[in-house]
Amino acid sequence: MRVHGRFHLLLILIAGLSVQAFAQGGRGRGATGATNDFYRFNYNAEEMQPINYPAQPIATKHQIALHGETIQYTAHVGFLPIHQATSGVTEGHLFYIYYSKDGVTDKSKRPVWFLFNGGPGAASIWLHMGAFGPKMVKLNPDGMATPPPYTYVDNPNCLLDTGDLVFIDAMGTGFSRPDRPGYGADFGGVENDLAAFGEFIRSFLNEYNLWGSPLFVGGESYGTTRAAGLAGYLTDHDIPINGVMLLSAVIDSSASAGEQRQLQTLPTEIMTAHFHKKQPPDLQKLTVEQMAKQAREFASGEYLEYLFDGARATQAQREKVLTDFARYTGLSKTFIDSLDLRVPLGPFSTELMRDRHMMTSRLDSRFAGYQLDAGATNTSFDYSNANIEDCFLTAFEAYVRNDLNYKNDNLYYVSGNAPPWSGEYNTVVNLEDGFAKNPHMHLFVGMGYYDFACPFYPVEWTVAHLKASDEIKKNNISLGYYEAGHMVYIDQPSAAKYHADLVKFVQASLPK
Repeated sequence: MRVHGRFHLLLILIAGLSVQAFAQGGRGRGATGATNDFYRFNYNAEEMQPINYPAQPIATKHQIALHGETIQYTAHVGFLPIHQATSGVTEGHLFYIYYSKDGVTDKSKRPVWFLFNGGPGAASIWLHMGAFGPKMVKLNPDGMATPPPYTYVDNPNCLLDTGDLVFIDAMGTGFSRPDRPGYGADFGGVENDLAAFGEFIRSFLNEYNLWGSPLFVGGESYGTTRAAGLAGYLTDHDIPINGVMLLSAVIDSSASAGEQRQLQTLPTEIMTAHFHKKQPPDLQKLTVEQMAKQAREFASGEYLEYLFDGARATQAQREKVLTDFARYTGLSKTFIDSLDLRVPLGPFSTELMRDRHMMTSRLDSRFAGYQLDAGATNTSFDYSNANIEDCFLTAFEAYVRNDLNYKNDNLYYVSGNAPPWSGEYNTVVNLEDGFAKNPHMHLFVGMGYYDFACPFYPVEWTVAHLKASDEIKKNNISLGYYEAGHMVYIDQPSAAKYHADLVKFVQASLPK
């Protein structure tokens, strides 16, 4: 090992590991295998399909059995107007579905979750019908779709046992619409998006008289950018929150490419090879946690040093790294050498299982689909995404009309062709500001080992480098790891563990 000072400096420079534009994807604008344009909102259209907003939220009564308790609850389906800050003009309406436990007399003891997905430009259908809502899309235990027709069932991991749930669709997604096309751009970009969601939360607290309730915000993928941003934004607007939940996080999109990106994805490549049993026996016998530890050590050890040395690396050093790279990733030395010991996601995904004519997926690399082009060096679509997208929309369309009684002929936009978005975004500073001004706030960060959209390694780096007091780092921040991909909740064992982790998180975040 070389001089530690130089090694540490390089770790900062290369692993400057913001969780960059990996997730500019998850779902929404730019996502591989994106939703059919029929279900994508067009901000540039001269005319929009009109939405008939109900005069009052539509309320229906339900019950669900969770962990030995039967919870009676009310589902509220509605819209809230979003106003221009200075003129007060209504520029659009955000759609929400709110689940409130019946019979609560002391709202100060009942938390409220505000939940959303990412993209930017993705509806909340994924967290709603996959993770936290009272109904979930029926999938196979590993998260693969069942044969159609698709349906939904009670969700054993519904978060109603921790608090009330508010699912919000960002502007231009779901049933949320700007009031006219010209207003669409006003919701694009990090700051505009935070202002819209901040206005929604303020109005929602007024609408349902929830100012005395413990508040939590949570998002997935780009939704974590929003959630982290809201930690500071809401605090600055006199709405302190108890907790922030980030799943598959991307809270700093500072661009990275080449060696930076390779370093960030390498541990996930190693974990993927381990899952698909492409490693030698001595590595395959390791547990997932043991493999993750070795993956981190290889990436931040000899491989990082090799990248730093560049042309100064000795032939012996290169050969050692090449041999270990092949052992860990399951790729041939010839293939790795042909790419100069830097294997991007595309070539990795198509090469790992080429012997079976299969490609691994970006959102969840546990899943492998048939590769149409035997010689491809990049995936033609994301199999894990294509496998489940249709079943979520089909199940939601039936659920909202049949169970929640929201009768309408509106298109539910799974993706929203997000309005013009500012280039890079960094809401780490908002999160740090939230901790500085509200030291009682707690943070939970969940990661999937098989997620290439938001790899776990750079997420760890970002969290480890948050500017916060030692007390906050020790007592207020917790991490969760899952043997799944981007959507950890579609895997049944991971979903159960995720729910248990969030129960502990909420309990730790509430006043003692």
